[in-house]
Amino acid sequence: MSLFQSLFHHISFTQPDPLGDGLREEIVAEQQEPEAITDLSDIDGQELSEFWSDVEKDVENDPTWFHLSED
Repeated sequence: MSLFQSLFHHISFTQPDPLGDGLREEIVAEQQEPEAITDLSDIDGQELSEFWSDVEKDVENDPTWFHLSED
């Protein structure tokens, strides 16, 4: 058996923790809550797009709103 075959049989991977501080467990707990969104098939894309378009218009009408210049 070669060295690589020996190493291959002993390597294992664990699920990544995005921030390394227990966030993975929090994400799993959120996903298991009764009100968690699990099925996106019933979402109307056009309705969602219109909603966010209205949100964007509201934000732009805010007197404290500003645009970043790309000069």
